[in-house]
Amino acid sequence: MICLTQPEIRQAELFSRLPDRFRKPDPANAWSAANRGGQAVDSFLEGPVWHPSGCLYVTDIPYGRIFRVDRQGEWELIVQYQGEPNGMKLLDEDTLLITDYQNGLMKLSLKDRSVTPWLTRRNSESFKGLNDLTFDRQGNLYFTDQGQTGLHDPTGRVYRLSVDGRLDLLLDNCPSPNGLVLSPDESLLYVAMTRGNCIWRVPLQKDGSVSKVGQFFTSHGPSGPDGLAINTEGELLIANPGLGRLWLLNVMAEPIQIIISPAGRSTTNVCYGGAQRRQLFITESVTGSILTCDMAVPGAALSGRSTPAS
Repeated sequence: MICLTQPEIRQAELFSRLPDRFRKPDPANAWSAANRGGQAVDSFLEGPVWHPSGCLYVTDIPYGRIFRVDRQGEWELIVQYQGEPNGMKLLDEDTLLITDYQNGLMKLSLKDRSVTPWLTRRNSESFKGLNDLTFDRQGNLYFTDQGQTGLHDPTGRVYRLSVDGRLDLLLDNCPSPNGLVLSPDESLLYVAMTRGNCIWRVPLQKDGSVSKVGQFFTSHGPSGPDGLAINTEGELLIANPGLGRLWLLNVMAEPIQIIISPAGRSTTNVCYGGAQRRQLFITESVTGSILTCDMAVPGAALSGRSTPAS
């Protein structure tokens, strides 16, 4: 691939690190056995969400934990429950919606710190293992059902849950669907295919269907694209674990910035936050770190939903 645009190379900074008091690796942890080669891990951070009150929420997949991190980098355990939480988004200022690998869609009340089911099955069938989610401005929810799919088993799925409770299967041939984000005009859905090491571009039709899905960007290396974010100009930001970097792509899928991790190579997810949404928060999962980087173009505003699914 030849790019006419020379990307700017930037270095992220360490914002905060999971305190030692929260690091108690369990050699018998089932998630670690399946996803980290049996290595005893003390955490695996994911799902960063910026809250308008001025703090960050992140998940810890193997130990079912949700943390709050304030602007000074101080950590608070909000809840620990029986699950494997991954991506999160705000339903409203008091509620987080979680894609949970074990349980499906779960809801966390920030007021009373309770975790309750939102959508656990489809037609009595369990999901493969949910990964990430995003809302449109109408309140429709898009989410990925990744499970253990990959090039050997390209049966991962992308769903849309409408505001009236209808669940539509948009894609069912995905090699490990992971992060996803809508274009600013919501005409396109971008989906990270981690084991395919690429990003799919999914045009959304007026009748709700998809058509002429294509491959937008191809990465390389031992893993593949994971969490996604987008700015107000439609430039796509890709967290790429295995490489320890983030790609910022223009609308032609050319890298215009490459942001390098100072902590480790497992840059799994990213969100915009801070003043005017001009600050990135990046999870580096293996070291249990949160990285940060200032950006010139603000992140696109994210939507939520005020009423639960039926």
